Amino acid sequence: MKNYFRFEELGTNYRREIMGGITTFLAMAYILFVNPSVLALLDVEELPQGVTRMDPDAVFVATALAGAIGTLVMGLVARYPIALAPGMGLNAFFAYTVILQWGIPWETALAGVLASGLIFMVLTLTGVREKVINAIPNNLKLAVGAGIGVYIAFIGLTNVGIIEADKDTYLTLGNLEDPNTLLAVFGVVATVILLTLGFKGGVFYGMIITAVAGMLVGLIDPPSGMNDVVSSVPSLEPTFGAAFGNFGEIFTLQMLVVIMTFLFVDFFDTGGTLVAVATQGGMMKEGKLPRANRALFSDSTATVAGSILGTSTTTSFIESTTGVSAGARTGFASVVTAILFLLALFFSPLLGIVTSEVTAPALIIVGILMAANLRHIEWDQFEIAVPAFLTLIAMPLTYSIATGIAIGFIFYPITMLVKGRAKEIHPVMYVLFVIFLLYFIFLPE
Repeated sequence: MKNYFRFEELGTNYRREIMGGITTFLAMAYILFVNPSVLALLDVEELPQGVTRMDPDAVFVATALAGAIGTLVMGLVARYPIALAPGMGLNAFFAYTVILQWGIPWETALAGVLASGLIFMVLTLTGVREKVINAIPNNLKLAVGAGIGVYIAFIGLTNVGIIEADKDTYLTLGNLEDPNTLLAVFGVVATVILLTLGFKGGVFYGMIITAVAGMLVGLIDPPSGMNDVVSSVPSLEPTFGAAFGNFGEIFTLQMLVVIMTFLFVDFFDTGGTLVAVATQGGMMKEGKLPRANRALFSDSTATVAGSILGTSTTTSFIESTTGVSAGARTGFASVVTAILFLLALFFSPLLGIVTSEVTAPALIIVGILMAANLRHIEWDQFEIAVPAFLTLIAMPLTYSIATGIAIGFIFYPITMLVKGRAKEIHPVMYVLFVIFLLYFIFLPE
């Protein structure tokens, strides 16, 4: 085992790897409860006609299994201390844009995730992925990441009434006298304090503190016994394999946009996470990531597996850096994290206490962390600032990640051409320009 994971070469041991794996799990454990809440639209009281909810218990199982499978493959095949799970942002796009706003059945949305995973796998094996990534300007990659952060933070703020609709100003501050809204505000403050003090897993602990506070004041029903904490694993039947049944419905322009969005965001989210974790752990060799294709293949495998199980795109988590900071250097730490995901399967009853007031702080704080990408955008260049800003602002204002990407990718070639920087525009960007124009032309129909 030591030889396979190269403990001696990387200066690590079992204790460091185990502690690193546990630390990473605690830092990202919130996804086990946030993801079912988001995908099942539990914070939406009345769904539009024809829109159905996913089964939250099945999604919980799918989330844990997808995390376990993806993380285990990453650990054993790529041998990196990187954990995977259904990604924040893409799960919000899946639920609030694709299902709620566009009215696409969740089974068809899962088929779209499956298609994106298969495409991702092919692009990785053929080496095309790197060429496509290089074709997208870095400023737009950063704008997409930051825009998704603002989008999911906005969802968190509106879900619990911190921000609400207003007939005169469109949006306004919510009713802060509402006990449930105040509980969410308390959760945000508690989580901010934990993270500011440097607590690893602060988002997860913030959820626990908020849930306990909700029980103490009578806003959340506490578990009445061990059966409300630990139980047998729920059935996966409601979501398992649903993607196959609706796979034939993905061949439309609207679903093409959905698949491209899944693919695009996963592309760069994974790449950025791999580089960040490898850099922090000193794993980069001459500026390059060893076994990069294995890591990317692990990520695409996780997405395919997750879609079959019944969850949105599974991707590498930046929270893996917490495990690296605790000493993890090899894939053995990922094996530990994967085992913890499997053990978590027996705690599904806790979903009952994870209300929108508990998950909203997690959405808001993760959004803040994702918005950190803004600092790297070249705002002093107007031809760059325009598409970057429009990408960023359109996501929350249109309630759609896809629309934000489309607007930014349309304006980028325009501003760059007018500025006389045509040589810097990759041909792929012109193809995307045409695709997104067609998206706006035909989508209303």
